[in-house]
Amino acid sequence: MPAILAALTTAILVAGAELLHTRRIAKVRHLAFGPSGRFSTLTILAPILRILALATLAWALTTLYQLEPKAHRSQIKEIEPKERHHLLLVVDVSPSMKLKDSGEDSGLSRTQRASKLVQSLLKRITDDKLYISLVAVYNGAKPVVVESRDTEVILNFLDGLPLSSVFPTGKTRLFDGLEEAAKIARDWPPNSATLLLVSDGDTVPASGMPKMPPSINGALVMGVGNPTKGSMVDGRQSRQDVGALQQIASRLGGQYHDGNLKHVPTSVLTEMGSLKTDQSGLNLTLREYALIAATTSTLTLALLPLLLYFFASPFKPGTPRKDTLESILPTPK
Repeated sequence: MPAILAALTTAILVAGAELLHTRRIAKVRHLAFGPSGRFSTLTILAPILRILALATLAWALTTLYQLEPKAHRSQIKEIEPKERHHLLLVVDVSPSMKLKDSGEDSGLSRTQRASKLVQSLLKRITDDKLYISLVAVYNGAKPVVVESRDTEVILNFLDGLPLSSVFPTGKTRLFDGLEEAAKIARDWPPNSATLLLVSDGDTVPASGMPKMPPSINGALVMGVGNPTKGSMVDGRQSRQDVGALQQIASRLGGQYHDGNLKHVPTSVLTEMGSLKTDQSGLNLTLREYALIAATTSTLTLALLPLLLYFFASPFKPGTPRKDTLESILPTPK
């Protein structure tokens, strides 16, 4: 209510000032707008725009003043284990993931594309009770991060670090990563975790799928790499094995997404177990509306004088009119 009252008061005061200013301009309209003395369209609209902009600015600033300030503290409140939600990342770090055949222009490596997919996903999760664990898999599996709330740590590991160097050379054993993930999630509360597997599906065995614990409530398998055109690695052709990844997703009771070109839709994230987000965190609140209104009205007030200076009147004082020149100059014989 005070914000609306401030806006109405501002509008009334500015309207009175604009009326007085218009009367003063009317007295010298022939000097400003030429012999006709006719106001231009922009000149007529300018007072209306100023009234609306200043009233909007008054509402926005009063609203922001009344809202409870948001505090961003360096210390993160610890969450009880039984209340935690988990995102369990299993990421393929085998040499085939270094091949550059991903993205819209096929200029990204599969690892870089995987990092962008995970980063896009994490930006859309607003759950402040979410803990993230990361398992790297190649010729075996190793837990890299367990129950962290720092997304920058996770992205740092995915951003080009040579994690494959800590494994012995050999074939990719993707199911070892799933088995290690099952061990990590074994003691978590039921239906509190979501499993995210990112891989090109290269060298997936036909059997040996480990059983997931009750804590895993949803699974998403994201494929990276060109699914149609292969690239050479270790003397063989490697491409995203869509069929194998779809089979893994089916056996996990989850979904498969081809992430070579498109990010995971938000509609899919909201259906994934512990990745269910608070939708109110994604919507514009009164604070955002007030900030938008303040920015828009300020820009209007800043640009209006420039528009008036250049476009308010086509009349140029001191420049003779065409009919005046014809009356002065002698008529050619």
